[in-house]
Amino acid sequence: MRNWRFVINRRWAGYLAVTVLFAIACGLLSNWQFHRREEAVAEIDRITANWDRDPMPLEQVLPDLGAFEVGQKWTPVTVRGRYLEDEQLLARNRPFNGRPGFEVLTPLQLDDGTVFVVDRGWLPVGNEQDLPDDVPEPPRGEVTVVARLKAGEPIIPGRGAGEGQIATVHLPDIADRVAAPTYTGAYGLMAAEDPSPATRPAAAPRPAEDEGSHLSYALQWIAFGVLGFVGLGYAVRNEYRVRNADDPAERERARERERRRAARRPTDADIEDGILDGR
Repeated sequence: MRNWRFVINRRWAGYLAVTVLFAIACGLLSNWQFHRREEAVAEIDRITANWDRDPMPLEQVLPDLGAFEVGQKWTPVTVRGRYLEDEQLLARNRPFNGRPGFEVLTPLQLDDGTVFVVDRGWLPVGNEQDLPDDVPEPPRGEVTVVARLKAGEPIIPGRGAGEGQIATVHLPDIADRVAAPTYTGAYGLMAAEDPSPATRPAAAPRPAEDEGSHLSYALQWIAFGVLGFVGLGYAVRNEYRVRNADDPAERERARERERRRAARRPTDADIEDGILDGR
């Protein structure tokens, strides 16, 4: 046991501390990836459960203006009212299929006077300006809309927008603009409207049901943490061999290792046979 006493010093204690810290960091990163996978799987479950459901009246799903639960995401609802075209906004920086663009947010005033924000779809950036070339008008008069619920977005500090635009779909901000009681728990991605106009922005597609590579990344981080200790053990073993090279037992083990390596090496005849086989 005295041959191993060389590891009891500050240098090896420092190596061990670094290895432990590295393993902890790998464990935290692995746990983060597991958590991201759980979120992705939960989102897939919500899409599967809610996307193709039969639409329900908005007031049954959201009993008050601030109501919304994450499990209700993508739930189809029906609303009836009149579009407030003058209060329409463009949410900027909305990529779609690799192209920059905008989402068209049009408040819909219901029969009881409350307002529900409808995302009518996506438009590309114009050819010569940082605005759509054309924004299709919403239907006039009474309209029935089927929309899928989605939570509003938080304010992002430092991100601004021009006149008639918003940087994020922050529903309280939109409520202040329309100056009417507004649903601030969720808004809706339009699936259909009746009457249907001749042209409309591109409809939001069904989200991809893909959990990503989070599980493999999590397992990789665990492997990295284990490899840290393997590397430390390898370094200890090498120094042990160097320090105990004159020990008879260690010399015998070294000769045995060399014999095993020699047995694994190809002979000249094996090399010649390989060349001939290649020809």
